[in-house]
Amino acid sequence: MFHGLSLLPDCSPGTKAPDDYFRDVLLLSRLADQGGMSHVKMTEHYLGAYGGYCPSPLAFLSAVAAVTTRIRLMTGCVLPVFHHPVQLASEAAMVDAISGGRLDVGFARAYLPQEFETFQVPLDGSRERFTATVDAVLRLWTEERVSVDTPFFRFRDVTILPRPVQRPRPPVWIAAVRSRSSFAWIGEQGHNLLVTPALTPLSEMSDHIAVYREAYAEAGHARPSQVVASLPLYVGDSDEEARRTADPLLRGYLDVWAAATDSWVSVTSDDYRGYTGMSRAIRALDPASFRTMGSAIVGAPATVAERIQEIAATLGADGFLWQMDFGAVTGDVAVASLERFLDKVLPSLPAGGTR
Repeated sequence: MFHGLSLLPDCSPGTKAPDDYFRDVLLLSRLADQGGMSHVKMTEHYLGAYGGYCPSPLAFLSAVAAVTTRIRLMTGCVLPVFHHPVQLASEAAMVDAISGGRLDVGFARAYLPQEFETFQVPLDGSRERFTATVDAVLRLWTEERVSVDTPFFRFRDVTILPRPVQRPRPPVWIAAVRSRSSFAWIGEQGHNLLVTPALTPLSEMSDHIAVYREAYAEAGHARPSQVVASLPLYVGDSDEEARRTADPLLRGYLDVWAAATDSWVSVTSDDYRGYTGMSRAIRALDPASFRTMGSAIVGAPATVAERIQEIAATLGADGFLWQMDFGAVTGDVAVASLERFLDKVLPSLPAGGTR
């Protein structure tokens, strides 16, 4: 079981300045590298407090590459529907070269209507656009003189530069949330799986992961399947102190997430069944219920270690990527939580907790 760092900015200039945010998360990345953690993951979003500080995970990971030596760098995730595949494949290959072959590329379907509207990309048809773009990126990494003709883009005899350092290509992760068909497709394609069990009960997410594992096995892929879960985490000196510190941060995180999804109140799409009204589900959560359902882990080191092993057993996950930047947290609080995790939690977990 491996453990890494997951980052998703949920700040605005009114809650945390961008230079403060990036100074803090670069420090967290260096500490994670020194502590033997497996990955640093950053998510792509636009416009609002929910992720808007990082429109380019690849640019951020280039900065991480410059201040670390071992930790792997993961986009978690880039949003292919907003990119041309030649641009995306080329920029990812460049970061793979800059980092000496440390890049993992996570892809996800965008899901915020305001982003689609701003980029003038229709929600309907985005699933097909997503798969077409990912397929083209994979071909551009592994083939030369690639020609592609889709309803969304076309090009002929294209060979990207630089070529990826990792052969045949960087590891690929695909995020899935609730559609069983998505989990099955990821397994059939032989990609790694990235899950965030925020609104999905752990038992239901476990069933979805089983669908992925079964499809992966039936497809006969040579490499073992891999599943990693991303969850908010705060490690305190005691359970009481941890809840006192983390619950206001979780409240802020939930409020920002709910505001970002408010546009789903009146939007519908055949490609996003079940998303309409999702902000109401998020607003119904409070920090205590968020912790209880296993969507966040908060507590003293012993409590955290026990909860991690419970969730790992339920999900059958191969690793976790811990979100420690939630709630526009101050740098000193996030650093203290990470240091407690590295010093007091990791040593008690199976296999030492590193990859």
